[in-house]
Amino acid sequence: MTPSTTRLASRSMAFVLAGGRGSRLKELTDRRVKPAVYFGGKTRIIDFALSNAMNSGIRKMAVATQYKAHSLIRHCQRGWNFFRAERNEFLDILPASQRYDESMWYRGTADAVAQNIDIVDSYGVDYVLILAGDHIYKMDYELMIQHHVESGADVTIGCLTVPRMEASAFGVMAVDGTDRITSFLEKPADPPGTPDDPNVALASMGIYVFRWDFLRDLLIRDMEDPNSSHDFGNDLIPDIVKNGKAQAHRFTDSCVRTSTEAPSYWRDVGTVDAFWKANIDLTDFTPDLDLWDKDWPIWTYSESVPPAKFIHDEADRRGTAVSSLVSGGCIVSGTEIRRSLLFTQVHTNSYSSLDGAVVLPYVNVARHARLTNVVIDRGVEIPEGLVVGEDPEEDAKWFRVSEGGVTLITKAMLERREASL
Repeated sequence: MTPSTTRLASRSMAFVLAGGRGSRLKELTDRRVKPAVYFGGKTRIIDFALSNAMNSGIRKMAVATQYKAHSLIRHCQRGWNFFRAERNEFLDILPASQRYDESMWYRGTADAVAQNIDIVDSYGVDYVLILAGDHIYKMDYELMIQHHVESGADVTIGCLTVPRMEASAFGVMAVDGTDRITSFLEKPADPPGTPDDPNVALASMGIYVFRWDFLRDLLIRDMEDPNSSHDFGNDLIPDIVKNGKAQAHRFTDSCVRTSTEAPSYWRDVGTVDAFWKANIDLTDFTPDLDLWDKDWPIWTYSESVPPAKFIHDEADRRGTAVSSLVSGGCIVSGTEIRRSLLFTQVHTNSYSSLDGAVVLPYVNVARHARLTNVVIDRGVEIPEGLVVGEDPEEDAKWFRVSEGGVTLITKAMLERREASL
């Protein structure tokens, strides 16, 4: 099989941008970057972009990191270490390391790629897929790359179809009847509709496909431009829309569903409320995101832990979980759990209750605690008798209470509370 007839994914690489903090997640990103935040019981957010690439047939990947990257780097080393160079497979971690100038970290999304041109060159690829590492979705990137090649575009941009007036929070594409992009508007007050439906708009997913030789030249010119912010959305994409050919690729054309009736699922879990809801939604009878799909698995680092354990069977001291996800290594000891998601190695003790709880790994809940609509950070020790979720004013004295009424609990918050009591 000649290179011109091989699968496009095998001639492509995925470049994942994973350096942004994600400040809207508040204290959840005090110690880790947003792509390294836990999601869904055992995975991290970045696992979705990497798994999509893996399942699409892409075996060359790079992850650019910057803000508090240790947790993310360690996760990639442990969970994504199965690539073999002798099979022409790679996953490179590319921290901002002042490779070009001792005062220059990654100055923007485009600069993160530009500073690693030599590394991308070494991959010997024809196409580069630029991905954000902080969204939850399933997508076959091979279909998007095919669309890019067939359209002859300079850049193809992944787009969500959203209600028009909800699109003002995104970068929005105005397109013609062939979905060629005619203008790119950053968070417009009055987003343009689409030719086929004026009530919806096309919002950028932060996913781009380029021919590498085209992008390489563009990045070199951009690095030398003192007026550029060195960002794909602010600089490179508007320039291509104006002077070249930019094509929109609709997510509905390549999203991965388990059935034709299933919705196209994409979530930005960038706020505490959105993070809590997306996790709790997984406890639904038939969740919109199918984590059980063996045809499109979400790969991750899996700890070696025993099965979950439920103990005690007395009237007021029964270990139960209803409409919940409970991960391996958990011990539910005389606790009533409803509509909750427990990550690995969570231990709960007698006479406690959890309702609407997203509990990250290695949390211990002491006796007689009552926790409702909470997110509990990794490694927290919930003290005996703590009640959260019943008195918002009291909760707000010690913890982070979101606009939607979800309470975030971290170690530092509990330490401040205990010091003042």
